[in-house]
Order: sequence, then structure tokens, then C-alpha cells
Amino acid sequence: MAPRPVKEDLDLLIDRARRAGALAQHLKAQGLVISYKSDGSIVTNADLEVNLWLKEALLDARPAYGWQSEESPDTDARLTQESLFVLDPIDGTMGFTKGSPYWTIALCLVRDRQPVAAVVYAPDSNEMYSAAKGLGAFLNGQPITASATGDLSAAHGIGDARLFGRDIWPEPWPKMTITSRPSVAYRMVCVAAGKADFTLALTPKRDWDVAAATLICHEAGAVVSDHLGRAFDFNDADTLKPSLICANAGLYPEIRRRCAHLLTLEHL
Repeated sequence: MAPRPVKEDLDLLIDRARRAGALAQHLKAQGLVISYKSDGSIVTNADLEVNLWLKEALLDARPAYGWQSEESPDTDARLTQESLFVLDPIDGTMGFTKGSPYWTIALCLVRDRQPVAAVVYAPDSNEMYSAAKGLGAFLNGQPITASATGDLSAAHGIGDARLFGRDIWPEPWPKMTITSRPSVAYRMVCVAAGKADFTLALTPKRDWDVAAATLICHEAGAVVSDHLGRAFDFNDADTLKPSLICANAGLYPEIRRRCAHLLTLEHL
């Protein structure tokens, strides 16, 4: 069976993300039930219920597609799927529980190990970021592009400001404006939309953290890789990404240069 046009899949993702956002907001208004995963991270009843709703709503519409989600058991079956949904039903769960408006629903369709349609939806701030491969990136239906800032000293970053003052850097970073957002996907799409110039993380990410936002950033002219400049593939057996650089095209080479000495992150 021939794949559907990516615009049809994108329209599906936008619709289901919007409905899932309404469900998450309803569950939060009722009162969240918080529990803990084996790795110590938190999960709420909203994460789990939104995940189940999305699985049914997406696979009913595309029964031939595979499935990979933070809140679903992973299986090798996805490795044989030509088309695969990759998602985080609620990215930024901690912020979600604490009232931040910047949690997101990140949905992506991967084909041949690369994202081809994606949405990152922030329901509380009414921001729907979307992209399809070759068709551009959008915020609430309007085209977006990454910023043109080329000077780190004038840059606005999103992440943990403490990272840039650590003793791991042989060359001090200039003073920069660094803000914090709880969702990795949201940090990345802010770069895509020119609301920020870069985000940098030296902690591991998973496919569902970055797949959707990677496509949106690429379509907006931003660059995404790990800290050593390796581009991301998806739907590998190992879903771990060691780190993240996401930056506009002007800043990316300098950020990558400053990270080049970090051949291993195990000591960080």
C-alpha cells in the first residue's frame, strides 16, 4: 500500500493533538494523580490517559502504522514498520503539574528513520507548531523561520543557565540571556519560531523527546544534532540520543565548536 500524502498525515496529527490537549486540560482541572516510574521520574494519570486516547485515535485512522510512545512498552515490532507514530503524550510533565503553560503534546510520523510530519502543541498557551517534510514550518498556521542572530553575546538561549558556568568549558561562554521551559520539544520549537536562538542540553534525550521538534526546526531553517554534530535518526533499536544542540544556522557552528572537546558525557 502506497504511503498517504504527508499533508493528510499532518492534518491528522494536528486534529488529534488538539483533542488530546483538551483531554489533558480536563484531567488537570479534575485533579492530577501523580506516581513515579522506575527511573524516579513522575508520571500522571493524564500522561497515561492521553497516551491511551492517542493510540486508539491515531491507529484507528492509520491501522498500518507502527507505534512508539514514552508511555507505552517498547517492542521490536516497530523496527519493521515503514511508517511509525513517535510521540510524547505530555512533554514537560513536571511543569504540567506545577502550572506552567509550556508543557506540550509532541506527535510525529517517521518514515525511513526520518520525521515527515510533526506537531508540537502547547494547549495552555494556544500554540500549535507544525511541519511536513518539504512544506515548511508553521505556528498556528503562519510560516515561521529561525532567527538570524550570529553573535552568542546577543543570543537568547533556552535551557539550564547553570550549564554555561560549569568548569567543563575551557573557553568561558559570553553572558547570554537564558530562560527555562519544562518541555524539550517546546524549547526546540521556540528556536524554530525565532523566539529563541538556541537550546543546548548535555543530558540524554529519547526519540519521543525530539523527533517532532526536529522536523519543525529543519523546516524552519534551524540545525539539530547531538553535541558532536551527529544528526539524528529515528526508529533505531536504541532510542537514546546522548545530547542536544538546536540552534539557528548562524550560531550552530560556534556552539558545536565549544562542545567538541566533550568526547564523553559520562563524567558530567
